[in-house]
Amino acid sequence: MSFGWRRFVPDTLVGRTLMVLLAGLVLSQLAGLVLFSINRLELANRLGASQAADRIAGVLQLVEQTPEAERGRVVHAMERPGLRVGWGLSPLTGGDDKASESVVLRHELERRLPGRLFHAEFRPPPVPPPPGEGPEPGPGMSHGRPPATLVAVRLDDGTWLNIAVFWPHEGTLWRPGFVGPLGGGLLVVVTLSVLAVRRAAKPLRQLAEAAERLGRDVAAPPLAVGGPYEVRQAALAFNRMQHRLRRFINDRTQMIAAISHDLRTPITRLKLRAEFVEDEEQRIKMLADLDEMEAMIAATLAFAREDALREAHRPVDLAQLLRGLCTDFHATYRGPDSLIVNAGETGLKRAFANLLDNARKYGGAARVGVVADGGHAVVTIDDDGPGIPESELERVFAPFYRVESSRNRETGGTGLGLSVARSVMRAHGGDIALTNRSSGGLSALVTVPI
Repeated sequence: MSFGWRRFVPDTLVGRTLMVLLAGLVLSQLAGLVLFSINRLELANRLGASQAADRIAGVLQLVEQTPEAERGRVVHAMERPGLRVGWGLSPLTGGDDKASESVVLRHELERRLPGRLFHAEFRPPPVPPPPGEGPEPGPGMSHGRPPATLVAVRLDDGTWLNIAVFWPHEGTLWRPGFVGPLGGGLLVVVTLSVLAVRRAAKPLRQLAEAAERLGRDVAAPPLAVGGPYEVRQAALAFNRMQHRLRRFINDRTQMIAAISHDLRTPITRLKLRAEFVEDEEQRIKMLADLDEMEAMIAATLAFAREDALREAHRPVDLAQLLRGLCTDFHATYRGPDSLIVNAGETGLKRAFANLLDNARKYGGAARVGVVADGGHAVVTIDDDGPGIPESELERVFAPFYRVESSRNRETGGTGLGLSVARSVMRAHGGDIALTNRSSGGLSALVTVPI
């Protein structure tokens, strides 16, 4: 069962780490905004109620000290924006509700007017009538009115001081003065997170690059040791592995060189003794067998040394190299006049010479084609031979393996040509594959990174 959401999950470690960081950052920002909005509203109510209670207490004191004949004028003069004041024989409201605005204001009034009889009731803003129903607002008028709390306080003479406290509309949080700094801070955090995650993942990229270099050249420089503890341990383990591989290959090369050197002496003695054999036919066969043994030893030593892996890479004109080999092996060439690759020239020449030699020996003729495909040069070498059984197409790359039914010892060779060629190409980051052509013959497909 596949999940569609997986398509949106980044494939890289950097991408997934950033996704987790950004998700946590966004969720924390949203939670902070919710808490801020709730606390902001509560704080605004408390501050508004405290200021309104101070005004009401001041108005009450002034009105009680003013003669009844002057109270109307004084009350009118006490009105302020957000505060309407009236004085009469009956209260404007006689009930107390549970609205937060009313509760907070009553609490503040109880602190400032102990023992006084008062009522406080919250009135939400009126709902405007549906379009087409009721009078339309005229110029400068609006159906909207801020919410208000009606307060009625009984005076000592039995009259009532009626006050309407209008609560201001709370401005939206999504305004430039708030969103701008918030978005800027978020952008800074995201940028720093991207830089930090990329820096943290850099040792992993270096480890991957070092592993790729090791696959091409066992003598590549060791990996630099640095970064966190786990990264340093991985780098040290990688360097130890590379050192062991290099030591193993050197030991193997030295052992094969020693064996080859020791075998040359008895082979030379056998050749001298073969010269004294009187039977001409037997002498020729013996010398041929000894020459074949000597060739196998030399090829084995060259294969073990892996000279191509140690050769320095430099710009090489692959097209010119192949045209020269085609002349030597009487092959046809089809491709560009020039194609520059970064490679070891000696290794490339050895590998393509082995392939062309096989095509000429076992296929009768060789045709070379070259094309540039993206970042690779693709070389095809076709022959007109009998081909190879499908089950043998990969096995022929094993050292000393030869297909006896079509490629026998009478044609020469030691069974190392294809092994050496593939080792060279893989050391350059390329490869070799063999396929049977539908029209007959064998085709070798070689890729070389440009």
